[in-house]
Amino acid sequence: MALRLLVLLVVIALTSADGGHHHHPHHAPAYRPAPSYHPKPSYHQRAYKPAPSYKAASDPACSINNTKTWCLEDEEYPTYEVKAAVDAHFKKVWSLYADVADLNTELSVERPNTLEEETYLCPSETSYVKPLRAINTEGKWRVIINNIEAHYKTLTQTTRIEECLTSGDACPLVPECYETKCLQKNIYHRFLVYDAYDQYFPFAVETFKLPASCACLLGAYTIDH
Repeated sequence: MALRLLVLLVVIALTSADGGHHHHPHHAPAYRPAPSYHPKPSYHQRAYKPAPSYKAASDPACSINNTKTWCLEDEEYPTYEVKAAVDAHFKKVWSLYADVADLNTELSVERPNTLEEETYLCPSETSYVKPLRAINTEGKWRVIINNIEAHYKTLTQTTRIEECLTSGDACPLVPECYETKCLQKNIYHRFLVYDAYDQYFPFAVETFKLPASCACLLGAYTIDH
C-alpha cells in the first residue's frame, strides 16, 4: 500500500514537472490595420439663383420688342384701377391735371404747315401722341393718365414728338464740303402719372424725356429747324 502511494506521488510529480516546462506559443493579437480615413465629404455649395433683374421685372409687356421709351398701346393698362383712384381723389387730381394740361394747348404744339415757313435740313417724322406708359427721367416705367373718364370729364395728355429718321448721318441739304450731322434734340415734358404702390395718393407729376426736334449740327454751330 505504501509502495503504491509512493509510485502515485512520483507520477504526479513527473506530470507536474512536464507541465511546468511545456509552454504553449502565445500568438500576438492580430491588430487590424488602421482604417484608411476617407476625405471629408465634399459639401456641395447651394446653387443660389441670380438676383432677379428688377428692371426686367418692372418693365411692362408693352416694352417688349419696343425700341422707344414710351408705349402708345398697352394691353395691361389698369383703366379700372386708375378710374377708381381718380374718382376717390378727384379734386386734387384735377388740380394736378389742370397744371400739366396747359402744356398741351394747340399753341404749344403748333408747327408750320408749309415748307416755305420752315427749312427742313434733316428728314424727320412728327406725330402727336397720347402715351399710356413711358420711362421717366429716373429710368422707371410709369402709367400715364390718358383717356380716363371721371366725373363727366375725360383726362387726356397729348404731346408732340419729332424723331430724326437719319440721326447721326450728314445733313442732306448742306454741301458736302461742310462737316454736318443730323442730331436728335429732346425736351423734358411733364405728365400726370398713376403709381399703384402709393396707397395714400397714387398720383404725381413727373418728368419725361421725349424727342422734340431734329437739328443739323454744323461744325461748332447747331442749325435748328
